[in-house]
Amino acid sequence: MTKSATKDMTKGNPMKLILQFCIPLFLGMLFQQFYNMMDTVIVGKFLGVNALAAVGATGSINFMIIGFCMGVCNGFAIPVAQQFGAGDYHALRKYVANSAWLSIAFAGVMAAAVCMLCRQILLWMNTPKDIIDGAYNYIFVIFLGIPVIYLYNLLSGIIRSLGDSKSPLLFLIFSSVLNIVLDMVLILNFHMGVAGAAWATVISQAISGVLCLVYMIKRFDILKMTRDEWRPDGKYAAVLCNMGIPMGLQYSITAIGSVILQTAVNTLGSLAVASVAAAVKISMFFCCPFDAMGSTMATYAGQNVGAGKLERVSKGMKSTCIMGLVYAVAACVVLTLFGKTIALLFVDASETEILQNVSVFLIANSAFYFPLALVNIVRFTIQGLGFSRFAILAGVCEMVARSLVGIGFVPMFGYIAACFASPVAWIFADLFLVPAYLYVMKKLYKRMEETGTAVVS
Repeated sequence: MTKSATKDMTKGNPMKLILQFCIPLFLGMLFQQFYNMMDTVIVGKFLGVNALAAVGATGSINFMIIGFCMGVCNGFAIPVAQQFGAGDYHALRKYVANSAWLSIAFAGVMAAAVCMLCRQILLWMNTPKDIIDGAYNYIFVIFLGIPVIYLYNLLSGIIRSLGDSKSPLLFLIFSSVLNIVLDMVLILNFHMGVAGAAWATVISQAISGVLCLVYMIKRFDILKMTRDEWRPDGKYAAVLCNMGIPMGLQYSITAIGSVILQTAVNTLGSLAVASVAAAVKISMFFCCPFDAMGSTMATYAGQNVGAGKLERVSKGMKSTCIMGLVYAVAACVVLTLFGKTIALLFVDASETEILQNVSVFLIANSAFYFPLALVNIVRFTIQGLGFSRFAILAGVCEMVARSLVGIGFVPMFGYIAACFASPVAWIFADLFLVPAYLYVMKKLYKRMEETGTAVVS
């Protein structure tokens, strides 16, 4: 095994390990959000408000489908982390091989199904007539790229499970720069409109996935497989599906609430859609640290539960929550003071209504960033411990909250109600997740007492 390629997180100071792992992961997510945001910036600046609204109108359905893909891949990586922590490298390789076969099957079926249905879905969502063609042109290309989404997210997830969060960062930096260049070329030189932005994203992510594959082949001796280990195995596939599908459904179920909310926002007109689109992009950029903390805890918890070191999971959880609180306060201050200024990246200064709307949205959301930090940290820790089905229930809580706001409050109070939909959803999820974490830890400690070790799934 190449020593520099993996990192054992079952030994050493939890805070130091988490920070070392989290920072490269955060930077990688930051770059990923950066080139996603640049799509929106370039579309808004060079193609206009309607094009910005068209891309924004696809956000919730994009999250529902692509989120499922990402959730499945994250779930597939958890047994890999657990077996790495347990030191069972034969089982680790079997999980990697079977996750590859499952991803190929999932990607093919999903790409075919959603490409056929995406226009009808936009019609069901009451997408305004003046932007529906642009929305379809954008999201159809994104859905064509589902196989490369599986490729990148599965491979980067496996690399992180082995303790290496730095290499995916380097690949994302390269693809981020490429994405921005392709945006400019395809939109300005080839006049491909919003479809050009979508193709830039798909091509860039495909290159990131290929780079991950080449790196894994060259650097991870631990992953060199025999022919027997490459064979599909129903037992291993069942464990992977038990981990991956609930995590994917968690994203999709959460996104159902976002779809319902987006449908309600669509009734407010193109300006409201554009405002939400710009605000969400900015918010997602500032929320990257929370995503990084969550993904870090999935790997950290997975390795430590595999090694039977539950006390380290609790220490890691406390350390990460402190980090989340400090960052949440800082982000709230920045967005409250400079949210309107940041929004100028997306639209001209003459769009005063959109700028004001974006500012209100960012203030309302950032005031509740610590509940969001808890959602990510606690949920991913539970998943890393092997209880991924709880993710579905957390997703149900978020779905219910956003649906209630979309159906009951947006028609009554308009745009301002939409600004508080996510904070309400985060609080609903925390009310479930915190007791769920305490229950899971109690169950695992009891299992350790009965068996002498923490039995991984």
